[in-house]
Amino acid sequence: MPLSIGIVGLPNVGKSTLYNALTRAQNAQAANYPFCTIEPNKAIVPVPDERLATLARMANPQKILPATVEFTDIAGLVKGASKGEGLGNKFLANIRETQAILHVVRCFVDDDVVHVHGQVDPVSDIEVIETELILADAQVLENRMDRLRKQARAGKEHQAKLQAAEQLLAHLMEGRTAASLAGREEGAMAELYAELAPITAKPVIYCANVDEDGLGEDSPQVLAVRAHAEKTGAPVVKVSAKMEEEMGSLSDEERREFLESFGVSSSGLDQVIRTGYIILGLISYFTVGPKEVRAWTIEQGWKAPKAASVIHTDFERGFIRAEVISYQDYISNASEAACRAAGVLRQEGKEYQVKDGDVIHFLFNV
Repeated sequence: MPLSIGIVGLPNVGKSTLYNALTRAQNAQAANYPFCTIEPNKAIVPVPDERLATLARMANPQKILPATVEFTDIAGLVKGASKGEGLGNKFLANIRETQAILHVVRCFVDDDVVHVHGQVDPVSDIEVIETELILADAQVLENRMDRLRKQARAGKEHQAKLQAAEQLLAHLMEGRTAASLAGREEGAMAELYAELAPITAKPVIYCANVDEDGLGEDSPQVLAVRAHAEKTGAPVVKVSAKMEEEMGSLSDEERREFLESFGVSSSGLDQVIRTGYIILGLISYFTVGPKEVRAWTIEQGWKAPKAASVIHTDFERGFIRAEVISYQDYISNASEAACRAAGVLRQEGKEYQVKDGDVIHFLFNV
């Protein structure tokens, strides 16, 4: 279950540059004019995890397979996108398919890069995009209302969902996001959210895109983004997309040295990925063997059979037990055989909740 994140924002805020940096390749055309991205670009990006590299050095496998994130670079939205302005609803549908939104906000001043509104105002830019996403959700809901009314006339069991839809529509038309509606995780409202997958119900990461000088102390623009994000508890990651794109051709060691020269300990893009994991409640467990060392993504709190299903559905259906070694125990003992000898390999049953970093071998029978 790879994490999927949609990159959104106004034209010329650095979305495609950020996408290029994420993929370490020029897969998205970055140009100084609106709508240079005319089809959504998708890329599978490895999740940075030093634990995987450490396990691989011990096991010396034929393959190393990291967990992944799917990033979708979506054409720049403008005011009126929900009504078809710019590239309109086609791209809003692409956003609806993702699990989380990375909202790129321009926090740099550069006279050579045209701003679609003529001036750099991060909060105003955020409000334009959020308004269009709210209106897009309202439009989808309005299109569904006729069917819901017919269903409600046909049977009382559908009336609760119609009432939920009317409540949500009124909430959206007040300019509020689907994520801010109380009771959205209960009853008919929860069913409605599951069907519609509202864009504005998705977790948001604000990406403050700065120039190289902005990586140190926060500029007034970045502080404004942080203040806005604090209202909803959304995380903010500060990134210099241009600088990280330039690092794409560097080796890992060269990248570390380059970041250190700016007084930065880790890549902003790595922070984006880790933040995505945190806000969606995702963790990784590992399988280790001579053929491959691999990271698997699951939701925090999943029990062993459900966690096994990401390898193959047969693993869940025929689950017998899981042999589990904590990451720290594996590192301390250096091999599965040594962990067995030390008594730190545990036999866990169907009720075991998998922990982040667990090294697991599943036994099953179908």
